[in-house]
Amino acid sequence: MSKYLCRLNNITMFLTRIQATTLLFALVLSIQTIAQNLAQKLGYAEDAKLLIIHADDLGVAHSENQASILGMKIGLVNSASIMMPTPWVTEVAAYAKTHPKADLGLHLTLTSEWEYMKWSPVSSIGDVPSLVDSLGYFYKDCLEFGQKATVAEAKKELKAQVERAYKMGIRPTHLDTHMGCLVFNSPELFEAYLQLGRDYELPVMIGRFFMQAAPQAFKDKITKQDVIIDRVLSASPADFESGMAAYYEKTLRELDSGVHIMLVHLAFNDAEMQALSVNHPNWGAKWRQEDFDFFTSKTCKQILKEEQIQLITWRQIKELMYGK
Repeated sequence: MSKYLCRLNNITMFLTRIQATTLLFALVLSIQTIAQNLAQKLGYAEDAKLLIIHADDLGVAHSENQASILGMKIGLVNSASIMMPTPWVTEVAAYAKTHPKADLGLHLTLTSEWEYMKWSPVSSIGDVPSLVDSLGYFYKDCLEFGQKATVAEAKKELKAQVERAYKMGIRPTHLDTHMGCLVFNSPELFEAYLQLGRDYELPVMIGRFFMQAAPQAFKDKITKQDVIIDRVLSASPADFESGMAAYYEKTLRELDSGVHIMLVHLAFNDAEMQALSVNHPNWGAKWRQEDFDFFTSKTCKQILKEEQIQLITWRQIKELMYGK
C-alpha cells in the first residue's frame, strides 16, 4: 500500500471522538455552502437534490454494453463511462456515433482485474513497459500499479486512451478513473488525472469527502479549474450481501441537497458475464443484474419523485465549466 493511502487510513484511525465530531460539523457546513453554489450555477435552486446515475465499465463485455444502453433507454441511468482498452469498446463507439447526445465519459483504465478476461494498454507496450506484467497485461489492482508504474508512462497511456476515443468518434463529456487508481496512489498521478481533464476541457470526477480526508499534497493539486462533486456514492460488498435494492432505496431516501453521483454497474446475469466474473462475486454478474433491475424499476422512479431528486448529467457540468 502506498504511503499516501496509509496516511488516508491514519487520518480516520487517530481522530479523537471530539475531533471527529467537530470536523464533521465543519465539513457539513462547507459542503452545503459549496454545493449550493454549484447547484445555482447549474440553474437549480440552492437546496436542490441533484444526482447523476452513472454506469461504469462500458466496453468490458457485450452484456455490459447492452444492459447499460437499455438502462439509459428505459431506466433512470443517464450517464456512463467507457473503458477504452476493453474488447467490446467498438460496440460502444458505434452507439456513441448514433447517439451524439448520450452522456458518455471515459473510465480511464490502468488495471485489468478479472481472472481470465485481460486487456493491455492502448499504447504500444514498448512505450509503457512499467504499466504491464510479464505477459503484457495491465496489473490486477491499483496497489501493484502504484508500486510499479512510472508517472510519465501513465500519462502517455492516459492521453492515448483519450485520443483513441476521439479517433473512434466518441466525444466524451467527462473523465473518471477505474478502481480509483489515479486518486489513491500518489499526488503526481492525481495531478496527471486533473491535468488531462484541463487539457481536453473535460470535467474530472473527484469527490469532496475524499478531498477533505486527503493529504495536503493532493489538495494542493486542485485549482479553480476543477469541479468537486459533493458525494460519489457506490454500493460496497457488504451492501451486496445485505441486498442491493435496500442499499439504493436507503441511500436515495437519505440524499442531501447538493450534486451527487451514484456509481452503478449494469450487466445481465448471463453466461458471458458469469464467465467474465468467475471467482469474483463482488461486482460480478449477479451484482450487475441487481443494479440493472433496480435502476430500471418503478420503485426507483417513485423514490426519485417522492424525494424530489432531479437528474442531471456530466454534459451540463461540462457546459458550465467549458461551454459547448
